[in-house]
Amino acid sequence: MAADPTVPTAGGPPEEGVSLHLLGGFRLLRDATPIVVPRGLQRVIALIGLRPGATRSQLAGLLWPDASEERALSSLRTALWRLRQDPCCPMTVAGDTVRLDPAVRLDVDDLVGTAVRVRDGDDPRTAAGALAAGRHDLLPGWYDDWVLLDRERLRQLRLHMLEEVAGHHLTAGRHGEALEAALEAMAAEPLRETPHRLVVRIHLAEGNAFEAVHAFYVYRDLLRRELRLEPSPAMSALLDDTLAPIRQASREAVADRPSPAGRRA
Repeated sequence: MAADPTVPTAGGPPEEGVSLHLLGGFRLLRDATPIVVPRGLQRVIALIGLRPGATRSQLAGLLWPDASEERALSSLRTALWRLRQDPCCPMTVAGDTVRLDPAVRLDVDDLVGTAVRVRDGDDPRTAAGALAAGRHDLLPGWYDDWVLLDRERLRQLRLHMLEEVAGHHLTAGRHGEALEAALEAMAAEPLRETPHRLVVRIHLAEGNAFEAVHAFYVYRDLLRRELRLEPSPAMSALLDDTLAPIRQASREAVADRPSPAGRRA
């Protein structure tokens, strides 16, 4: 591994130390300068970052699931030896466990930390970057079983975080910020009902009945088209009071309409 001198650093003062980015693709940076890492070693570093304190046997089994235990451990020893030869090595080995060096900043940890602060009730306005955190998938284009598992875990973590942020803002009467968080969750998973339900609630809280009804029917049509399903009773109930006069007027119009027999008479 080596820093790539052909890649310019970002504007402003360089970031201190080493950072590992796994969201949106593998990137290992030193003072904001990319470090070139062979693909095989990328997998080792990424797994060490996602499984802090894992034993050698656990790492070897995940990285080389189709190999015998002896062969997998041998491959891991070779990979760890190659990593330790480089001054940019981002890991430490203690006995049978391998982990990232404590000085290495991991973007996945930033996402998890932000989600924990939101979950514990911190004012969402102080959770800097909550909307942008985790906007990109974990290691897109990688299909190892351990990547797929953690990708879905982090995706669900972010969706719940955004919904909690929207709910906190709604409770506090910050409707614009609530709507922004709900729409961010909707963009991440368009068929998920919870953010659509939040959008309807936000519009109703603002007194925008038309917007609420429009949001409901947009989601209903999407759900019918994609999954041939209907919104849940909980979502439909949000609009019961708003739609009650419309439904009553429709029933009265039907009742007042002359019957076919009456028209013939």
